Amino acid sequence: MLKVRTPKNGKVRRELEKRAPKIVETGKKTLILHGTKTSGVLNAVLTELYHLKKESSVKYSRKNDGIKPFESGGDSSLEFFSLKTDCSIIVYGSHSKKRPDNLVIGRTYDHKIYDLVEVGIENFKSMHSFTYDKKLSPRVGSKPFITFIGEGFENVEELKHLKEVLLDLFRGEVVENLNLAGLDRVYVCTAISPNKVFLTHCALRLKKSGSVVPRMELVEVGPSMDMVVRRHRLPSDGLRKEAMKTAKDQAKKKEKNVSQDAIQGKIGRIYIPDQKVGDMAIPDKSKGVKRERREAKMKNKDDGPASKKPKEDSEKPKENSE
Repeated sequence: MLKVRTPKNGKVRRELEKRAPKIVETGKKTLILHGTKTSGVLNAVLTELYHLKKESSVKYSRKNDGIKPFESGGDSSLEFFSLKTDCSIIVYGSHSKKRPDNLVIGRTYDHKIYDLVEVGIENFKSMHSFTYDKKLSPRVGSKPFITFIGEGFENVEELKHLKEVLLDLFRGEVVENLNLAGLDRVYVCTAISPNKVFLTHCALRLKKSGSVVPRMELVEVGPSMDMVVRRHRLPSDGLRKEAMKTAKDQAKKKEKNVSQDAIQGKIGRIYIPDQKVGDMAIPDKSKGVKRERREAKMKNKDDGPASKKPKEDSEKPKENSE
């Protein structure tokens, strides 16, 4: 395993937080690996899976020895590559006489192997073997429809597990709203038998139907293959419980000064502190004071000139004339 070091700056810490497990998952990346020996069919399958998930996948073309996913200690290399590339889904191809054209699809949690499904590839047809109008070819990175046909996906344990893995492999990032104009591809999975699934990739053609919902037609564009389930390994109870952990329902924070009324609905109270206008200091040159002076002058003018107070005659002493 890679040695995990303590981050020394903010940039490294933020990068490690992006790789940490999240309660709300983002889009999962896929790692495609080759085993010690592979066949031409298996190489074509891995290449076309890489093209289908080109924007969210990493492909290693070198052969890898010592990877035995279903044996004890044989999945340590897968965990190493998962941590190195930050990929949550691993597709590993190998070929042997006992298990020809063998494809192992595994999921990881916190870069530890969560579960594994092993399938054999039969009746493979590549994209180049289909003829269709190239204008209908799906765009790279578009959101697909995924449909599962057959009761086996609800009743058979192996097919139920394969359904979960294929959903994680092809659906990409989970979104809430979709634009119908951007839907241009469909993955169709049909349960032929209790251990065999037919997988095909189709382009979606939207035509007028006279209503808001358009009429849809499917045009097979490939690849297509039969997947025979050979082995599968479910996660342990402890790891499943940890991986399925969800955010606890937190109690809503109480809103102060807010109440509910059956008639008026939500009612809020607003607190306005005392303004203390009487204690405010008013400058001498304020406009309000000037206005009061001007009004006082106008009032005095309307009342007329003020009467002058008569002067009192001062009594002067009479001089004695002699």
